[in-house]
Amino acid sequence: MKIGIFTDAYEPHISGVTTSINMLKTALENEGHTVYIVTTNLAEFKFKYDKENKIIYIPGIKTGILFIRLTNTFSKKAFKIIKSWNLDIIHTQTELTMGTFSHKIAKKLNIPVIHTYHTLYEDYAHYVFKGHFTSIVKKTLIKINKRYFNKNCDELIVPTTKIKDIFQNKYAITKKINVIPTGIDTKKFALTKEIQNEVNKLKKQYNISTNDFIIGAVGRIAKEKSFDKLIKASKKLINDNKNIKLIIIGDGPELENLKKLSKELGISKNIIFTGKVLYNLIPYYYNLFNIMTSFSTTETQGLTIIEGLSASLPIICIEDDSFKSMVTYGYNGYLFKTESEFQDLVNKIIKDQKLYKEISNNAMKSIYKYSKEVFAKNVLKVYQNALKRAKNSNK
Repeated sequence: MKIGIFTDAYEPHISGVTTSINMLKTALENEGHTVYIVTTNLAEFKFKYDKENKIIYIPGIKTGILFIRLTNTFSKKAFKIIKSWNLDIIHTQTELTMGTFSHKIAKKLNIPVIHTYHTLYEDYAHYVFKGHFTSIVKKTLIKINKRYFNKNCDELIVPTTKIKDIFQNKYAITKKINVIPTGIDTKKFALTKEIQNEVNKLKKQYNISTNDFIIGAVGRIAKEKSFDKLIKASKKLINDNKNIKLIIIGDGPELENLKKLSKELGISKNIIFTGKVLYNLIPYYYNLFNIMTSFSTTETQGLTIIEGLSASLPIICIEDDSFKSMVTYGYNGYLFKTESEFQDLVNKIIKDQKLYKEISNNAMKSIYKYSKEVFAKNVLKVYQNALKRAKNSNK
């Protein structure tokens, strides 16, 4: 099968979307399929065709919103190349300009379109409107989503039932919605001798002793990720136990504010902000943690939690539908509702080493369904269904 993936974000940009696409691409290619990428050029305003790696980069204008660039919704130069690929399926990863371009390509070449939904844009509207017109913006986004998905897509893929419920009940989407958790290379995060050596180096770098208990969190440092709530909830834990340290991995607009908050709370000595970490180094950091947490309620899935489970980490997450499918209470982690509940669960797992070991072992056992191989097989079924329906429609 020849598959064209259209996306606004791809390498060298690092994000959950990029990770998801790479996992899918690798797994599909391992199954003998050919994958092409059409994306925006985030490095420079220049058209580029990387023939060897089967990637088209289309120049775009910076918007100032996250990594987003806007491109022309049709490129004759790109279309000529894409036509020569003889694609069977188009798989879009964005609703923006690359998504619009893909639908024009699909109509011209009569190719089915599968779309994967990654981002709840309602939760990111504040980047554009700075908190103004929130209600109007959200209503507008709902209308746009409803029209976009019902008109332009043959089938939809969402990572969790949380998003499926939103699509059906809030957006009134009539297209078929497939719940397929995004896959990752789960083996990459398992502890090896090499990773342990790197962990030992990180402990020296950050002055972490063998008695320290590390709470880890990974993500873009932005308001919607609720790192401020995590820091505030950690104050009592750190005051009661000086061996507790919090490591926050990532970069973003709230980084300096969070550093300031940790100083105001008097716990800055126990909080480590690593800043941006290259993705190939991330497994070392996960294996540095003792547990992993997230206070975010804006995730469509939360890939970092799956990565944490792959590193055999007990997970303590806020109770949100995005995490319910991956965290089983008391088995591979816990879900909490309040700050005090979070604190109690952390203390519980610190004090009971037998419980910690049991949950840690269960974490690794629970991630098979999130492997990139299972991910690709499930996505292929959606491709095959769409192609079959298109064939019958043409008849």
